[in-house]
Amino acid sequence: MNQQRSRRFRASKEGMEAAVEKQRVREEILAKGGFLPPEEIKERFDSNCITPGTEFMDNLAKCLRYYIADRLNNDPGWKNLTVILSDASAPGEGEHKIMDYIRRQRAQPNHDPNTHHCLCGADADLIMLGLATHEPNFTIIREEFKPNKPKPCGLCNQFGHEVKDCEGLPREKKGKHDELADSLPCAEAEFIFLRLNVLREYLERELTMASLPFTFDVERSIDDWVFMCFFVGNDFLPHLPSLEIREGAIDRLVNIYKNVVHKTGGYLTESGYVNLQRVQMIMLAVGEVEDSIFKKRKDDEDSYRRRQKEKRKRMKRDQPAFTPGGILTPQALGSRNSPGSQVASNARQAAYEMRMHNNSSPSVSPNTSFTSDGSPSPVGGIKRKAEDSDSEPEPEDNVRLWEAGWKQRYYKNKFDVDAADEKFRRKVVQSYVEGLCWVLRYYYQGCASWKWYYPFHYAPFASDFEGIASLPSDFEKGTKPFKPLEQLMGVFPAASGNFLPPSWRKLMSDPDSSIIDFYPEDFAIDLNGKKYAWQGVALLPFVDERRLRAALEEVYPDLTPEETRRNSLGGDVLFVGKHHPLHDFVLELYKTGSTEPMDVPPELCHGIQGKFSLDEEAVLPDQIVCSPVPLLRDLSQNTAISINFKDPQFAEDYIFKAVMLPGARKPAPVLKPGDWEKSSNGRQWKPQLGFSRDRRPVHLDQAAFRTLGHVMPRGSGTGVYSNAAPPPATYQGSLYRPLLRGQAQIPKLMSNMRPQDSWRGPPPLFQQQRFERGVGAEPLLPWNRMLQTQNAAFQPNQYQLLAGPGGYPPRRDDRGGRQGYPREGRKYPLPPPSGRYNWN
Repeated sequence: MNQQRSRRFRASKEGMEAAVEKQRVREEILAKGGFLPPEEIKERFDSNCITPGTEFMDNLAKCLRYYIADRLNNDPGWKNLTVILSDASAPGEGEHKIMDYIRRQRAQPNHDPNTHHCLCGADADLIMLGLATHEPNFTIIREEFKPNKPKPCGLCNQFGHEVKDCEGLPREKKGKHDELADSLPCAEAEFIFLRLNVLREYLERELTMASLPFTFDVERSIDDWVFMCFFVGNDFLPHLPSLEIREGAIDRLVNIYKNVVHKTGGYLTESGYVNLQRVQMIMLAVGEVEDSIFKKRKDDEDSYRRRQKEKRKRMKRDQPAFTPGGILTPQALGSRNSPGSQVASNARQAAYEMRMHNNSSPSVSPNTSFTSDGSPSPVGGIKRKAEDSDSEPEPEDNVRLWEAGWKQRYYKNKFDVDAADEKFRRKVVQSYVEGLCWVLRYYYQGCASWKWYYPFHYAPFASDFEGIASLPSDFEKGTKPFKPLEQLMGVFPAASGNFLPPSWRKLMSDPDSSIIDFYPEDFAIDLNGKKYAWQGVALLPFVDERRLRAALEEVYPDLTPEETRRNSLGGDVLFVGKHHPLHDFVLELYKTGSTEPMDVPPELCHGIQGKFSLDEEAVLPDQIVCSPVPLLRDLSQNTAISINFKDPQFAEDYIFKAVMLPGARKPAPVLKPGDWEKSSNGRQWKPQLGFSRDRRPVHLDQAAFRTLGHVMPRGSGTGVYSNAAPPPATYQGSLYRPLLRGQAQIPKLMSNMRPQDSWRGPPPLFQQQRFERGVGAEPLLPWNRMLQTQNAAFQPNQYQLLAGPGGYPPRRDDRGGRQGYPREGRKYPLPPPSGRYNWN
C-alpha cells in the first residue's frame, strides 16, 4: 500500500503539472499566431481509478464475468476449461493469489507433481515466484517491451515532437489523398516465453560448489539465490546503497555467497524462513567492500560524463556549417520518391531563384557570429545559454558516498540523525531485517502479517548488519487486510477524492480533519543520486492504521447500500461450460439449495481440490447474462455456470515445504556440458535462437561480390527493390555483356539464376535431362572443353548449372551480333569422344 500510495501521489502531481504546462504552451503558440486545433472539452482520465474499491474496478469485475461466460458459450477452445476469477474485491496481489493457489493445490495428497504451469505477466517478481514453487514445469509469458513508441503531441496531435517543443505548425499532407494522416506504425504484439527449467539449469551450474561441509542441494541453493535478490530492491524494501542491479550486484552477491557459504555451515533459508546468523556473515562480507564499490561507481560516472562530453563536442565539430534547402535538402537514401520529398518541375528556374535569394540577403563578414536559427547575431555576440553548454547540470549530491565520512553524511541527510546514534541505526537495521524475513515468508508461505511495513524511505548499509542474529523475526498473527474503501483512503491523494463517498472525501481536504496530514498537496522528491524524478524517492508521510480507522468510524454510517457492497471483501468464483464434467454437479448443488460448503470432486475437475459454496450473483444456465457494456449484446442462450470457490485451508502455523515433490520428472536438460566452455573469443555460450542448431549463416566471399557486381544492373531505378536482380526472362536473348575496352571475355554464370535458387547445387540425377552431343548449345570456353575431355561424366552436371530443368532458361543458338561469335557457328571441331559413356 505504501508503494501504491507513492505511485498514485506521483501520478496525480505529474498529471496536474502536465496540464499546466500544456495550457502555458498553448497560450504562447496562439499569441505568436500559430495554428492549433480547437481544444477538446473532455474530462481527464485519472489512472488512479485503477485501484481496488473504485466504481471502475467494480465495473471491470462485471465485465470479466460477462467475458468468461461469453467465451464458455461461444469459443470451442474454452469447452473443457475450468476458469477461476479472483477480482479486485479479493484482497492480495494477483500473482500472489496464483502462487497461494499453487502452494495449496500441490500440498494435496493426490496432486499431480508433473502439472504444467503457464503464467502471463511482465513483472520480474514472477520469475522469483515461479522458482519459489519448485515446480519442474513452469513457463512465464511476457509481452515484449518496445520502448520509444511514438506518441502524438497533446496540442497539435502530430507525431515527432512533444508538447514542450510544439510550434503550432499546420499538419503536412501525408499521401496523395491524405490517407496516411491518422495511421500509426503498428505491429502485432510479440511475446517472450521464459522457461524456468532452463533458468534452473543455469542456476544449478552457477551455484554448484565443491568440497562443501554439508550436502549440496540445488533446491536450497535456488532459495538462497531468490533471497539474495531481495537486497537489490523489491516492492516492499528499498535496495541497499551499495547494491545496484545495473552494476552487477547480483553477480557480486553470488560470488560473496560462494566464498562465505563454506563458513556458514548451511544454507541461508529453509522453506521461507531465514537463518539470520548466516545472513549476517554474508552482509558483513558485502560491507567490507562497500567503500570500494562507492569509489568505483564515482569513477564510472565520471568516465561516462567525459565520454558524453567528448561525443557532444565531436558531433558539434562535425556538423556542417551550411545546410542547403529546397530541392537540395539532403534526404535519406531511398526516400527521394516519398510523398514528402520535393521535386523540381523546372530545375533551371529553381536554381535561378536560389541565386536571387542569396544575392538579396545582406552580406556578412567572415567574423560575424550567427544565432541558432542562422541569422546574424548582434554586435558583440550573445551570451551562451545554459542549455548550449557542453556539460549538463547534475543534481547536487550532499552525501558524496565516494569520499571519507560517507556514513555520517548519509544518516544525517537521509534520516536527519547523527551517525553516532547507535540506537537509531539499530532500529533501522532491525526494521530492514524484519522486512527481509517478511518478504521471504510472503513468497514461500503467504502473507505473514497484513499490518507490517518498512517505516523508512531509505535502507541501511551492509556494514551495519552486525549482531542481527539475535533480532526477533516473528510477526503478529490473526491480522486482517484493509477493506477496499479503507485502502483507497490509504493510497489516494486528495485530487483523486472524487472516487470516494462525499463524507470520506471531506477527510482528505478539510483543514480540521484529524488525518489531514496524510494528504499533502505537494511533497518533495529526493533524487537520491539518480538523474530523473521518476527514479527518485517520494517523501510522503506513512499512514498510521490506527488513526485512519478511528477517523473512518465516524463516516461509516454515511455509506449507501451500493457503497457498502463495494466495500466488502470478496472471494474467488469458478466458471465451467456445459461440456465440462463438473457442470452437472454444480447445477445439482443449486437445485438442492445446499448452504453448507461442499468439497470439490477432484476426479471431475482436473484434480483441483477446495470448497464450493453457492453464489448469490451466479451465472446460471438458461438465464440471461446481462451485458455491462451498452455496445455488447446480452447472452440470451447461456449454458455456463459459476459458483464460489475456496482453496484448501490449513492451520495458521502450517509450513509449505519448498521442495520438489516426489514423482516429479525434471524436463530433459537443454544445456549441454560443452555449452559451458568458454569460446575462443572469451564470451560465455548463449542459448540457440530458432529451432535448427546446425543452421549456418549465409556467407559471401569477395569473389562472390565481384560476380554480383557484374551481374546486377546499375542505375536502372531508384525504388526499394532497385538493386534486386531482374527476372530470368530478361536474360534469354542476351547472355553475355558487351565487352568494355581492354576487358577480357567473362561468362555470366549467374545471369539466368533466380535469387532464391542461387544457393542450390546441381539437381539430383533423376531430374537431369539427357545431353545430346552436337545438338543445341554447348559451353564455349576452353576450360569447358578440358572438362569434357578429362571427364565426360561431369559434363551434364556442369551444363545443368547453366541450362537445366531447375527453372533456368536454355541458352539460344542464335549468338549473332555479338563480338567474337560469328553467326555461322563454331570454326573448330568438337573433341573426340572418350568412349567411356555413350550419351546417345
